[in-house]
Amino acid sequence: MSAETGAGIARAVLDLGAIDAPVLVYGGPYSNLQATQALFDRADTLGIAPEHRINTGDIVAYCATPEATTRAVRTRGGPVVRGNCEESFGAGAEDCGCGFEEGSACDLLARGWFAHAMAELSPESRAVMAACPAEIRFSMAGLRLSAVHGGFSAINRFIFPADHAAMADECARTDADIVLAGHCGVPLAQQVKQQWWLNAGVIGMPANDGDPRTWFMVLTPDATGLEVVFHRLDYDHAAAAAEMRRLGLAEGYARALETGLWPNMDVMPDADRTRCGQPIPLSRLHLERATARAA
Repeated sequence: MSAETGAGIARAVLDLGAIDAPVLVYGGPYSNLQATQALFDRADTLGIAPEHRINTGDIVAYCATPEATTRAVRTRGGPVVRGNCEESFGAGAEDCGCGFEEGSACDLLARGWFAHAMAELSPESRAVMAACPAEIRFSMAGLRLSAVHGGFSAINRFIFPADHAAMADECARTDADIVLAGHCGVPLAQQVKQQWWLNAGVIGMPANDGDPRTWFMVLTPDATGLEVVFHRLDYDHAAAAAEMRRLGLAEGYARALETGLWPNMDVMPDADRTRCGQPIPLSRLHLERATARAA
């Protein structure tokens, strides 16, 4: 792991080198142990080794089982980008650092799950979170990839499918051909000139599309570039919701696990709010080396 300095701030960067095997990218386990275990079982079935599973951050958030989920990620989940939740729990902060407006519905709901997680997480798990890199880099099929949480400019920058200007701004901050982002909770694929902004979505909470299944992504190199396939994750969402209710966590998020709809959309642009409950038309795409910028 190396450290880079920008704007006077040291950023830990993990470079995995060249990878010539499929890589599974997933975001936000969100303390959802049922979804996390289902994902790793699916990865085993796909033949993707743990070291080729990359998490774009936020291991712990809304759901019921923060410590067990963190342990599962540590043993089966591969390298983790430091998200705002890893940063907050690792530093012993007073809130999740999600960037919610103070007093908003998201802010008020976050206080409950954050307190629960802080009480449940072991010192060892918090130390592991603090050590996560801010960026993970690797190359595949001649393309340069960089995984971050929100963006390069801010760990908690929300970038939704309609935020094209924000994607362009963040892409201009990196020499990567492909950015693998997290944080917003919605899968997306957007070309930005000769770069691509991809988000695998998250596994711990549905994508506000009216479907309780969640999302992950698999990248596979071939002779001309790489294939990107978005997958849906089936898991026991009823059990995950029941555990949240047993612990007295927010009903809105427990219900979201069952309905596929978020309890509020405070952080979303208006253009993305209009898509609430609509299927997300993502399946697969192929990124050619020719679309990459010259080195």
